[in-house]
Amino acid sequence: MGTNEDRDAGVHTLPMTVDYGGRELTITPTLVETDRGPVLIDVGPQGTIDAIRTHLRSLGYELTDIWLVLLTHHDGDHAGGLAELLEHVDAVVATHRKEAPYVTGERDPIKGDGDRYPPVAVDLELVGGVRIPTLAGAMDIVDTPGHSPGHVSLHFPEDGLLLAGDALVADGSSPIDGPKAEFTPDMDRALGSVADLAALEIEHVVCFHGGYVDRGSEAIGEIAESHRE
Repeated sequence: MGTNEDRDAGVHTLPMTVDYGGRELTITPTLVETDRGPVLIDVGPQGTIDAIRTHLRSLGYELTDIWLVLLTHHDGDHAGGLAELLEHVDAVVATHRKEAPYVTGERDPIKGDGDRYPPVAVDLELVGGVRIPTLAGAMDIVDTPGHSPGHVSLHFPEDGLLLAGDALVADGSSPIDGPKAEFTPDMDRALGSVADLAALEIEHVVCFHGGYVDRGSEAIGEIAESHRE
């Protein structure tokens, strides 16, 4: 897979360290190759464009090759840099229909202090069950609400890969865990989403916070079970 793991042809992690909210944050947007060109999964906060450009060039692409930007959800550390990116890229913007009002500015982000990122038009409103063809096989949109109202994760059933967004994290003391309660407005629903993910055939995961994890459905199921105890 990607820049560091050569497991999934067509899927590339783009790890970067950014300043967000006055603290240093390591994030992992992901590039998915398709016949039309690359799809960018999440952008990061404002100021990521140079890092994204560098990653793309290392893969033989330019920013202008991106034809679709897919947001797993509207949080500023995922979507805040989108307006800046679109100054350089003529790309379709897609997110879940329940996330779209927060991206477009119709509603303020659920989390944050009111100092929102620049609003951006959403071209395509997604729902769970949509399938996008890629060079890594089918990429399925999976509803994983809780961390935000319309959070989605992306599942590649042919290889058992999950791009979890913030439905799972891998930057704590354990290799992989559920979403962080302090950033998750509806934790009960988020844990239900973890249980739903455990029912899929997953062998490895990319978390936006923590990157690549060689864990699958069994470990995800253990997370759901541990929070029920």
